[in-house]
Formats: sequence, structure tokens, C-alpha cells
Amino acid sequence: MNVPHIPVLLEEVKAAFSGIDEGVIIDCTLGYGGHSEALLEQNPHIKLIGCDQDEEALVFSQKRLERFGDRVSFHHGNFSSVIAKYSNLPIRGILADIGVSSLQLDKKERGFAFDSDVLDMRMNPKQELSAYKVINHYSKEELEFILREYGEIHEYKKLAQLICDARTKAPIESAKELSKLAEKVGGKKSIHPSTLLFQAIRIEVNNELGVLNELLESIKNAQFEHCIVGIISFHSLEDRIVKQTFKLWSQNCICLPSVMRCMCGNNHSIGKLISKKPIEATNAEVKRNPRSRSAKLRVFEIRGRNGR
Repeated sequence: MNVPHIPVLLEEVKAAFSGIDEGVIIDCTLGYGGHSEALLEQNPHIKLIGCDQDEEALVFSQKRLERFGDRVSFHHGNFSSVIAKYSNLPIRGILADIGVSSLQLDKKERGFAFDSDVLDMRMNPKQELSAYKVINHYSKEELEFILREYGEIHEYKKLAQLICDARTKAPIESAKELSKLAEKVGGKKSIHPSTLLFQAIRIEVNNELGVLNELLESIKNAQFEHCIVGIISFHSLEDRIVKQTFKLWSQNCICLPSVMRCMCGNNHSIGKLISKKPIEATNAEVKRNPRSRSAKLRVFEIRGRNGR
């Protein structure tokens, strides 16, 4: 079977989940199934639930993982809802590889690539909101907010104005056209001028930050007694959410700094940080797979209330 994808931080993910010898691992972002295959091979007594909102990814991974039989099952839907659905099972591991999969990036008809002839960027092709609608129908003020908050683009006002001026002449139909507008503004020398613009639009279209927050909240609400949580992110906004959430989960006291003495009960920790700093790709991996250069893995071990 031809597998057109190299899963990022594969050895690091395997190491994070290596101690799990029973129960269920949920792969919240199944994609091409690379991480799931490695975990099923490494942990021969676990079962795995693979989740993806992209039906094409599910079809591919079902075939790739069919040799594992009833050890693996599949869930079609957004990963923000998967934990609540299976919280009654003995979940011992949760993995989420946040962001656009290679399946989506490599297919120009999905509209994620800078040189694509369409403007789409939907991870779930059946959802209503697309990049075309954002670019052609959002107000200038809405575009400025997205470019500033989600893309952290310094020249966000100038770029928003360029987009609005261009669409008054004719709708912006393709990612290729949008990319050319970004090139007029420029940006950081180390990355393509379109990178932050496409990041911002993609986050808006797929509600990526909201979905990540929902996932983390659902994990906490599930009140697992023992579970390894590994989150891979690809940009600073996602990583910041994961970092701050894991830090909060590890704290017994959640009182405000201004409080003279603890008033919260000092029993709010649900576990401990396994990786105080993000785990990043080695130089060898970045050379082999350039997309891994921005990947950051953070790992948390849930031990139940008060971290026991």
C-alpha cells in the first residue's frame, strides 16, 4: 500500500505512549493513520479509536489498518466531540495532531496550497463555511481581526484593504489569486508571504482554536483516572493554548495571585506535565520531512483529582 505521508514526531509519540499495555487509545486526528499504525504495533494489547472529519482520510486508514481487525474502530466527526462519546471506555491515551494533514495539503482541489486553483480550506468538505466565503463576504473589519489575531500579521490593515479592493472588481476565486495579494504586502523573510494569511483564514474556516479548546475541556470533564494526553501543534496560537491548559491542569491551587492565602481547596491538580518544554523534531527529521520543523508535542499524564 502506497502511503504518501510521513507522520511527524513519530518516535517521540511512540515514546510518550509506550507505557500503555491495556485499554483504549483515541487518535483524535487519524489522517493517513501513521501514528495509529505505530501505536497499534508498539502496544499489542491496546485497542484504538481513530477519529477524522475527512471521509477520504477514514477510507484510506480503514484499509491501512484492517490487519489489526477488531482492535481498531473508526469515528467520523470533529475531534472536539469524540471524547464525550467514548468517555465510558477505559481510555488510557489520547493523541491529537492538530492542523492540516498532508492529505489536505497535497490535494490542490482542497484549496489549502498557495498555488491551488480553488479557495476552500475546509477540513470537512461538507461544512458550509469556506475560505471563499470568508475572503469574499467578510467585512473589512472582520478580515482585519482574523489577520491580526489568527495570523499575527503586522500589516493586517493593508492586507485586508488589498483583499477588499480586489474583490470589488471580481470575486477572488482561487488560493493562487489570494497568495498573489499576500506577496504584495510581504512579511517575514524566513517564511512564504502567504503562510500567515493562509493560517489565519484556515483557522477561521475550521474554528481550529475553538475546537482545540473544546477538546481539552472535554478531556478534563471526562475525569479519567489515568490517561496520557499528547497534543501536536504547528503554530504558536495552538501551542499556547495547550501549554496554558496543561499548566492549569497541573496546579493544585488556582486562586488569583492577589489572594493572600488559598481559598480554592488546593486540590485541583489532575496530573503532571511529562514535557515541561515542547518536544520538537530532530534536525534529521526536519531534513527528511520539512513539515515537521514547526511541530511541537506536549505531553500530560492525567492521574485523577489532585494528581494521585
